[in-house]
Amino acid sequence: MTSDDRVQQFESLRPLLFSIAYRLLGSVSEAEDAVQETWVRFQASDARPDSVKAYLSTVVTRLCLDELRSARVQRESYVGPWFPEPLLSDPYEDPERAAELADSLSTAALLLLERLSPLERAVFVLREVFGFGFAEVASAVGRSEAACRQAAVRARAHMDAGRRRFETDRVARDALADRFFDALRDGDVDSLRELLTADVQLVSDSGGKAPNWGRGMFGDDNVARALVAIHEAFRGIGGVVERRELNGGPGAVFRDREGRVLNTWSLDVLDGRVQAIRTVLNPDKLGHVGEVADAWAVVHEAMAARHTRQPD
Repeated sequence: MTSDDRVQQFESLRPLLFSIAYRLLGSVSEAEDAVQETWVRFQASDARPDSVKAYLSTVVTRLCLDELRSARVQRESYVGPWFPEPLLSDPYEDPERAAELADSLSTAALLLLERLSPLERAVFVLREVFGFGFAEVASAVGRSEAACRQAAVRARAHMDAGRRRFETDRVARDALADRFFDALRDGDVDSLRELLTADVQLVSDSGGKAPNWGRGMFGDDNVARALVAIHEAFRGIGGVVERRELNGGPGAVFRDREGRVLNTWSLDVLDGRVQAIRTVLNPDKLGHVGEVADAWAVVHEAMAARHTRQPD
């Protein structure tokens, strides 16, 4: 295999490798690092695998398993709720597994994957999401096929037990998101409230490095009023809400007047209503989206401007 052949084969598989790594790690930056290290090892190796796809998938999976085992300790000491880094688009496409790929990319699914052991997570992602055979899965994780089958059963049970229902009709979901952001733009608390479930939750991941809402806000009236107040204050200092699809679902990127990223919002939609709004404010998780704003400075400016506008 020539050097050019290796480059061509690797680049053709890069989207798959990144997609595996992101689902395992929940981090864009760490997934990119794992893929790059996979290339370094492939380039330096004399191996001539029968299946380059299986070989590279094994390398990236084992790198991710090593990272996951160390990350578990880090996440136990994480300040506040932990959410995966927002992903603007998945580079890997497979029409035969489109449903599994889309479901596994959602923030809710990635949070469920966090509950699994590293082995269960790897087996579930390779088998259930990407459709690898058990022989390939066993080779990738370094366990027997029997052990992988048992891990798959446990992983499916954990995922099914924790899975919340969500809107699978993309057209209906996107139409609801349009109404949600229109009501937010108009400052229409009543219309916004009608689009939220009674037990809706608004929760943020700041990692202790940006303002947050403590353990979150809950209930349609509280959340509707908070959203309108937040948006009005943000817009009052030139902030822009950029509608984007995040992790395969409706969301938005909030940018300050200079275009820098303040945070992202992801919406969970069920039966024509929003059941959860998850925001990522941790600046360490936003660098791949764009230049990151100073969230503390933005909040202080918005609050000062709002106070100035209030009548005596």
